[in-house]
Amino acid sequence: MIDIKSLSEAVDVFKKIGVDPYGIEAMKNKTANLNIYLEKQPCKVANIIKQEMLSIGGDAAVARGSVACAVESTDIIIMGTRKQILALSGKIKNQPFGLSKISSDLLELIKNLNKEDYIFQTSRRKIKLGNKTLIMGILNITPDSFSDGGLFYDQKKAVERGFQIVEEGANIIDIGGESTRPGSKTVPVDAEIKRVVPIINALVKKINVPISIDTKKAKVAKAAIEAGAEIMNDISALNSDKNMAKIAADTGAGLILMHMRGTPKNMQKGDLLYRDLMGEIIIHLQKAIDKAKNAGVKKECIVVDPGVGFGKTPEDNYKIIKYLHELKTLGMPVMIGTSRKSFIAKLTGGKPEERQEGTAASVAASILNGCNIIRVHDVAAMKKVAAVADAVLRA
Repeated sequence: MIDIKSLSEAVDVFKKIGVDPYGIEAMKNKTANLNIYLEKQPCKVANIIKQEMLSIGGDAAVARGSVACAVESTDIIIMGTRKQILALSGKIKNQPFGLSKISSDLLELIKNLNKEDYIFQTSRRKIKLGNKTLIMGILNITPDSFSDGGLFYDQKKAVERGFQIVEEGANIIDIGGESTRPGSKTVPVDAEIKRVVPIINALVKKINVPISIDTKKAKVAKAAIEAGAEIMNDISALNSDKNMAKIAADTGAGLILMHMRGTPKNMQKGDLLYRDLMGEIIIHLQKAIDKAKNAGVKKECIVVDPGVGFGKTPEDNYKIIKYLHELKTLGMPVMIGTSRKSFIAKLTGGKPEERQEGTAASVAASILNGCNIIRVHDVAAMKKVAAVADAVLRA
């Protein structure tokens, strides 16, 4: 048995045994099997897809009774190789009933799944993603963050910590002036600006590492970018402030869009049930991506984050890490933040600063499942974890 996880691995294996270049091109898409889930499709659509997939050696699972149209609609699971999915797209591209749209969506899906390298563009530079995992170091200028609240609230200590984060090997510094821990309340705009801008001003003059502003407020983002930040990290995915997308478009800043249900104040209260966890996260992020693009944000400027700990149960958070690779369907680089979070303590116990081993395990698993950027408190330690996980992934 041989386990081939990507097209590049397939090409390497074929070259090793001396396959003709034409044969490599013809066969590489046969090495990966895909299961594609379509929700609530009319029975006539389901029947056409099933027939076409069977005709090319694949298959499609549909609800009982859909063949005779005894049910109004059915979910569909399309099962086949990349080559068979591409063939299906060609067969249905000119057919009615919405099949042409499904055809184009399948092509886009395959394109996104084949993508292994990305360019993340900020207002000041282009950052290559794909060869190794980047480390985003957390710098909270807050009195009440769940892990390091108050530690760097003093401006001098915050600046010193910023330099330390760079020395420890961070590729990005993420500066926040408002806690987003469960139950936290919002901070006035002026207070948030007063917390973060002096730190950005002090750091940007002496470091060459990009600075990200962790905020969901457009005025804070604008002030931070004017001070030297070049990435906007919006936990609300443009849902808190309607002007955030415009600021990103006007400044050319990088834009990180995170999934969250509710607000930090109420996100862990009430109903946390998801019918389809990853599906709902992907749909939410796709809507945010579309909103950003419609405002003029370039595709190369966008990164997505599934929002571990934001409106999810501990079990949900572990599922997100396990199925993180599904976010590749969006065609964007993926960031994840698991550092010191409470879902880790459910298994390991300990205060936030005592959760390093659990964080390390979650970071390694995230990298192996498709993460491009990890957002962490313990930069030096997690950089070593990432180095080993990258070596395993790219062996």
